[in-house]
Amino acid sequence: MLTLDVRNINKKYPSFELKDVSFQLEKGYIMGFIGVNGAGKTTTIKSILNMTHIDSGEVHILGRSMAEHELELKQEIGFAFGGIDFYTRSKMKTLTETIKKFYRNWNDETYYHYLRRFKLDENKKIADLSTGMKVKYSLALALSHGAKLLVLDEPTSGLDPASRDDLLDIFQELIVDGEVSILFSTHITSDLEKCADFITFISGGQIIRSCEKEEFKASYLLLNGTARELDRVKDRLISYKTNSFGFTGLIHASDFDSSYGIKAATPSLEEILIFFTKKEEVHV
Repeated sequence: MLTLDVRNINKKYPSFELKDVSFQLEKGYIMGFIGVNGAGKTTTIKSILNMTHIDSGEVHILGRSMAEHELELKQEIGFAFGGIDFYTRSKMKTLTETIKKFYRNWNDETYYHYLRRFKLDENKKIADLSTGMKVKYSLALALSHGAKLLVLDEPTSGLDPASRDDLLDIFQELIVDGEVSILFSTHITSDLEKCADFITFISGGQIIRSCEKEEFKASYLLLNGTARELDRVKDRLISYKTNSFGFTGLIHASDFDSSYGIKAATPSLEEILIFFTKKEEVHV
């Protein structure tokens, strides 16, 4: 069963547009949503949550249209955008008492479990929380009403490595029974290396590829060669950088000819993003 089904979303702004954005997230999996700054990740997430009006396309969550069943479906969605930046003079417990009233399946026991796990003091004012603590509070809220889909935009930003690792453990715990699915947008690709099952990659407002993580990585190759070898493959490379030894570049695996004898390896998610960033810089 599909938890999330995004179909041909289009949204045009004066200087940017989403173009036929489509991807699917199956029940019980974690999908990493990646792309360089300005690629369209946050616009896509806001479109999924009906926080921005799309020009065309459809979003289905748990088999139902978001446009037609928004209020019901938002009971099933937990979302966090990296922090809390409203009602900053209020204490956490005051804000929580207001927010919990909107969710029929709110569970105080679950909420306090995460407060303890995140070492949060509910008597602190939002304004007095560090960036990392705001992220943790936002996540505690998202995790406390039995959501079947978690939509998280940069949820690990501002967290120290130990806290990030703990959060990734929580994500893995949540999907164990196959009922919860997570859409996880982040620039910290090492987190996705650890926990993501699928990767959806957006660039310039278009989905480049959406598939299983290892399949995604295997569709690219990282080449290392001499300056002379660069001349053979330059036109096929997504982008490259030169160094004193020659070059390093990214290529679609389908465009690589092994007969050239150039050293090739499977890239990390971070390396893929770096070279796509260089591609965007070239086109600006």
